[in-house]
Amino acid sequence: MKTFQEFIIEVYDKEVQGRSQIRRTGEGGRIGAERKKTEPEKRRMKAVGGGKMVPAKDYKPRKDIGQQRKRSEREQQPTQERGSAREKQLAAAKAERKRAAQARAAARKSGGTASTTKTTSKDVEKQATKLLAKKSAKKVNPNYKPQPASGKSREERRQIRRQGEKLRRHLVKGINKPAKEYEPR
Repeated sequence: MKTFQEFIIEVYDKEVQGRSQIRRTGEGGRIGAERKKTEPEKRRMKAVGGGKMVPAKDYKPRKDIGQQRKRSEREQQPTQERGSAREKQLAAAKAERKRAAQARAAARKSGGTASTTKTTSKDVEKQATKLLAKKSAKKVNPNYKPQPASGKSREERRQIRRQGEKLRRHLVKGINKPAKEYEPR
C-alpha cells in the first residue's frame, strides 16, 4: 500500500507526465502548445512616427480553434476508382507493343526490315535527369543592400514627399520662398 506522499510524488513525476496521453489544452480549447511569439521575438515591425518602430499587431485567433478537422477536409480525396490511371497506362503500353509487333510482321512479309526505335535505359535516364534538373535560381548581386527602414510612419513619409513636390513646383514657376516653408511639419 502506497502512502499519500509516495502517491503525490508519482503523480507529479516529470517522467510519468511525459509519457501520459493526456495533454493540457491551450486557451480557447486549442489543441497543442501556444506558439505565439513574445514581443521581443517578433520580426514584423511597424513605424509609429518620430523614428520609432514597434512590433506589428497580432493576428486574430482562428474561429475553428479546438475543433478536429475531418481527413476529407484536410486532404484531396481520390476522384476515380483505385488504380484506374495505372490500368489505362498498362493498356496503352500493351496496345503500343501490339502495333510494333504488327509492323514487324508486315515488314517481314514484304521482305524488308522494320525500323525500330528502341529506347535504351540510358536514354530514359538522361530524359529523367533533364526533367528532374532544378531550374537555376536567379543570381542575386552580392553587393545588394536592402533599403533601411526610415522609422517614419506612412503619414510622415507622405508629408515629406509632398513638401518636395511643392518645392519643385515653386522652382518651376519661379516662386522664391524661405526654406523653412518646405520643411515637413
